[in-house]
Amino acid sequence: MKFLAITLIVHRPDPVTGVRKSTQERFREVLDNALLAEELGFDGFGVGERHERPFISSSPTVVLSHIAALTRRIRLFTAVTTLSLLDPVRAYEDYATLDHLSGGRLDLIIGKGNGAAQRELFHVTPEDQWERNAESYAVFRQIWRNDRVTAATRFRPELTDAEVWPRPYQRPVRVWHGSATSKESVDLAARYGDPLFSANVTHPIEPYAELIRYYRERWEHYGHDPAALAVGAGSAGLLVTRTSQEALDVYRPIFEANLAFQKQVGLPVVFETLEDFVDRSSALIGSPQQIIDKVHRYHEQFGHTVLHLHADASGLTDPQHRDSLELFQSEVAPVLRKEIPDPPFPWGPVLPAVAAEEEPARA
Repeated sequence: MKFLAITLIVHRPDPVTGVRKSTQERFREVLDNALLAEELGFDGFGVGERHERPFISSSPTVVLSHIAALTRRIRLFTAVTTLSLLDPVRAYEDYATLDHLSGGRLDLIIGKGNGAAQRELFHVTPEDQWERNAESYAVFRQIWRNDRVTAATRFRPELTDAEVWPRPYQRPVRVWHGSATSKESVDLAARYGDPLFSANVTHPIEPYAELIRYYRERWEHYGHDPAALAVGAGSAGLLVTRTSQEALDVYRPIFEANLAFQKQVGLPVVFETLEDFVDRSSALIGSPQQIIDKVHRYHEQFGHTVLHLHADASGLTDPQHRDSLELFQSEVAPVLRKEIPDPPFPWGPVLPAVAAEEEPARA
């Protein structure tokens, strides 16, 4: 099993202290967390993309390029690239450049994105966002694989024998499809034979497990090799301590502050108590053995081979956050790496010798 640390770069007051860092301090924190993730042996570090408050992750390519310059080993993920909002030609140019600067350490997780404010900012409607996402991905995918592209498009000017530079380092880049609530993204992933990454954050396990089962069905429908299928899954929080009671004591003020915030802004409340949150959500809160057992319970439903954890302290003090990550890597990760397989592909640059065949250049 592989492990990612991921941040959406939320920029709001600390849920416990009420203190909000400056924008520059928050970005510095992201860089420090990326360096910590590499130091502790995480396999990847992901940066989200959102274009509305309270997020400041509107330029993931810039952030990931800086992280690429500071790190040497860790793979870099987008979480997610909101292709429904982006021109696929411009998105390709940015990510192909990042691909070279990172030495082929880039993986993409794509999705339509969430949030009404960012849809309005880019003049995308709920009715057309899925079609935009599918079209943008089709064009992005072709550009990455072909030196010249002709594509009839609805949501951007058509391409006729177009060249887009620079040509990429990886041939092709690995693209995961982020999935939260709908079958459209799941079917798109299965259609292209791409891996799926379940958000697995807001709700109990059942709706996510249902979508993953659907993904497996569609994968088979499209005729792909079952042995090549790969699933990743998120988690709703992380705190690893020596005992379960210590974890509850430390996390309780964080949970209560987050619960109050959800009620204040009118978000639906799924878990009313910390105990229910620890039991039924995907949050990994407890002793090392509790967390190992919980990941295994989810693996029985998902069959996932990649797991993402929160890169941010999210209410923990910096020492608590580091101690939790260190304990995860020293006592949880080695067991899960041994007992749960890795994804069915090399964890490194996708180079021409192992790349899939190029696709036709016309859409």
